[in-house]
Amino acid sequence: MRRLPKFLSRAALAAAATLWLAGGAAAQTPLPPDITDALAKAGVPPQAVAMVVAPLPPPPGAVSRAPEPANPSGERNAAPAPQPLPPPRLAWQPDVPMNPASVTKLFTTYMALDQLGPGYFWKTRVSVQGFVKDGTLQGNLLVKGSGDPKLVVERLQDLINAIRARGIRDINGDIVLDDGIFRLPPHDAAAFDDDPLRPYNAGPDGLLVNFGALVFKFQPDAGGRTARVVTEPPVAGIEVTPEVPLAKGCGDWRGRLGADFSDPLNIRFTGRYGAACGERDWAIAYPDAGHFAERVFEGMWRASGGGLSGRVRTQRGAPPGQPWVTGLSLPLAQIIADVNKLSNNVMAQQVFLTLSAAGDGHGSFGESQNAFARWWRQRFGVRKVPHLDNGSGLSRDARTTAASLAALLQQAATGPNAAVFADSLSIAGVDGTTRRMSARNPGSEAIGNARLKTGSLRDVAAVAGYAYGRSGQTWVVVGIINHPNAPAARPALDRLVEWAVQDVH
Repeated sequence: MRRLPKFLSRAALAAAATLWLAGGAAAQTPLPPDITDALAKAGVPPQAVAMVVAPLPPPPGAVSRAPEPANPSGERNAAPAPQPLPPPRLAWQPDVPMNPASVTKLFTTYMALDQLGPGYFWKTRVSVQGFVKDGTLQGNLLVKGSGDPKLVVERLQDLINAIRARGIRDINGDIVLDDGIFRLPPHDAAAFDDDPLRPYNAGPDGLLVNFGALVFKFQPDAGGRTARVVTEPPVAGIEVTPEVPLAKGCGDWRGRLGADFSDPLNIRFTGRYGAACGERDWAIAYPDAGHFAERVFEGMWRASGGGLSGRVRTQRGAPPGQPWVTGLSLPLAQIIADVNKLSNNVMAQQVFLTLSAAGDGHGSFGESQNAFARWWRQRFGVRKVPHLDNGSGLSRDARTTAASLAALLQQAATGPNAAVFADSLSIAGVDGTTRRMSARNPGSEAIGNARLKTGSLRDVAAVAGYAYGRSGQTWVVVGIINHPNAPAARPALDRLVEWAVQDVH
């Protein structure tokens, strides 16, 4: 894999980015035949497509400048005008607004890197109201979230272990959770696609635990009669069918289980589990999201041997107590790798909300949209601000142009965080959401020679990132399709990346 070169400074590129990509300045070029053939095969007209392939700018030393004329007044001349970026190799409908689906995450993650830095940490602060004597806290334990996108089971267990290591074994009071760092409207998990149990429909939270997902693990016993049902993380106050009988084969194993999630406190499996399936996991967005963190905290505290005389409850803006321990998130550089490689929607929304909540603020989608708009104008000048909605691309309303995406990718490739940003993208055909490229075309020259972010929704297919050409040139590649047949046109996006890698002129 070739790494992205570092060329212009961020300031120089921000100024130059408006020159060829500003509002319709790019001359439209025809689509290559391989791409039009793939679109035609999928039944997608070229008018439903936007594509850009553009080189990164040359190093500053490669651009000759005319001598600066003398200034008779003796004052310094104004800074020279920024050099134009090289024209795109391909520009098809570059300024047509399109829904980019999950490619939206590139805007969110690059702004986060630029504003917060790759080493940014979220902090989960634990404090006590009362005093500790002989291992017992006489009072309440407070847990205040800051929007950590990846407070998963293992890291929550580390936090509980740290609380206990400092001397609290039992709590004669309550555990109080404060998730008030974000100002959020009520979350309707069914609003997007009427499938509220899908993990990608879990909503953001100031104290998001395990992505809001409950995982059921089905483990067939050696005798071949039943499969044990284990939940992760452990949750308090929930009854789950402990085992199910086995049946032959595998097939539609979820459908055969007869799952009933209608009562979040009493989850039933009334069917059978296929013995040939082996061990399988089934993750759902917990139906009662507002109480999920409470039940997980209590379940894990008690499972660790901790006593609790009171209950676990949520209180936004709870009065602070005496600091006890602080749990640190993974650094932002690792978080955005999960967001982009795995296209994790709720993590992306956590990062987007943090853009307005970092420091002592209180984040909201509206405030983060405003923060993004200000940042975009500073970095990209007059170019129309993309509409990010919730920052994840899980939206019917998000809009951008292929030219705007190309401008962002060009700027990202030149700044101090260029390598971190590029490394957060999938290696074409190798990992993350692009792995299936190798199944669609095992002999593709793009495999291993591009780093990409994909996007998929009903009626949307998209790809954006960097392709490493035969010549050694790194190309920015953007392709967006908005059409009912878009999913069938994914091979056309593969052809786009291959065309860039092949350096055909």
